[in-house]
Amino acid sequence: MNGLFGINGLLGYIVAVVLILAIVFCFGAIAIKIQKNQATNYYKIENQSIIQMKNTGNEKHYELLQQK
Repeated sequence: MNGLFGINGLLGYIVAVVLILAIVFCFGAIAIKIQKNQATNYYKIENQSIIQMKNTGNEKHYELLQQK
């Protein structure tokens, strides 16, 4: 019986499942919070014709707009 309820048995399984679910819940809550904050950040794209698909300089072509 010692192996069944030890850290390598049923108790270890329950601890691992609870830990994984807690991590998933925390990352999900953080993702929802970030999405809510970023959903109201409006921006304006300038010079659309010169934007390239894979270019690190593309960040110069948009401007964040202030909320009113």
